[in-house]
Amino acid sequence: MKRLVFILLMLMLGSYVGRAQIVSGSNDVIDTDSVRRAFDDGPTFGLYKDNYIIFGPAIGPKMTTANTNVKIQISIQQKLTKSTLPWGTYLYLFYTQKVFWNILQESLPMTDLNFNPGIGLCKPLFVKNRYIGKLLLVLEHESNGRDGADSRSWNRLTFGANIIVDPCLSVHGKIWIPIIDSGNNRDITEYCGIYQVGTTFQKDRWNASVVLVKRAGWNLNYNTIIELAWQLSKKHNQYLFLQYYNGYGEGLLEYNKFHSQLRLGFVIKPKIFSEY
Repeated sequence: MKRLVFILLMLMLGSYVGRAQIVSGSNDVIDTDSVRRAFDDGPTFGLYKDNYIIFGPAIGPKMTTANTNVKIQISIQQKLTKSTLPWGTYLYLFYTQKVFWNILQESLPMTDLNFNPGIGLCKPLFVKNRYIGKLLLVLEHESNGRDGADSRSWNRLTFGANIIVDPCLSVHGKIWIPIIDSGNNRDITEYCGIYQVGTTFQKDRWNASVVLVKRAGWNLNYNTIIELAWQLSKKHNQYLFLQYYNGYGEGLLEYNKFHSQLRLGFVIKPKIFSEY
């Protein structure tokens, strides 16, 4: 039953491919008027972060059924305002769900489910009649839906920016104010971080990105995500996808345990920016 539910969800999200966000060729100039029309008149429902299903083992320790798993991410957004709010902003509702699924173990348990809803403002940025990126101010909650000793939850007020440097290169950054309401993860910023930065390079059908999440403290302690994707067809935003995660906080249940994981699978990407 669990497998059927997630297969149906992935198929449903796949039906929105091509309608997710503003559609533009990677080498096109994205002008002010077209972007504003797209925000005002375009679809209110679409992709937010990458939507993927990937599978692979831990790097370093011996491969076992416990440390080799499937990771699934489903992420969507809903625009709540038809036209612009003050300061040229738009109000959005966001939802991301991340699942770790041990399909090699008996009964195929889903060991960690992370729920991440949010609501916030998005402001497109323009320079000399060209669209160069966007700003985001989002209040978000993240928890694993458990109680007792396994309960994990926190809230964040995040401020982020995505900037198009040139047609092939974009950069992003996000910083947050944590609001921690769970006694079981009071130290979560020491593992899940206080800000993040990243860059994405896209050329023809290839897409590569690096994300660094700074953990609390003065040391150079970062969680690192490296991703490589190859577009299956130039007509669609579906990719063969490789992700390497190194650090803490990949999932909430074991947020304070180190993970180094390499997984391969498929991803559906938003048209312009992949949020992290």
